[in-house]
Amino acid sequence: MFIVLLKFAKNRADAGQFMQAHKDWICAGLEDGVFILVGSLKPAQGGMLLAHNTSLEALQQRVAEDPFVQHQVVSSEIIEVAPNQANQRLAFLLN
Repeated sequence: MFIVLLKFAKNRADAGQFMQAHKDWICAGLEDGVFILVGSLKPAQGGMLLAHNTSLEALQQRVAEDPFVQHQVVSSEIIEVAPNQANQRLAFLLN
């Protein structure tokens, strides 16, 4: 499992120009079953994704394809997590 941090970067002001393409990229990740949670970093710091059922290499490639990353609207950081325990509603994350 991975946590992806997308923090606003030097071209933050260009976010509006690439917002629809970024949203489409998020939707594709959700539809593919790779992204399981998407949210905002508060206050107005950027966004985060929880990714599952992918390799680090595949996720790095996917993140590199985000229009926000490509146009330096955000910088990305991928954190790999090895879950050990979970509430039963999230037990699927332990596989």
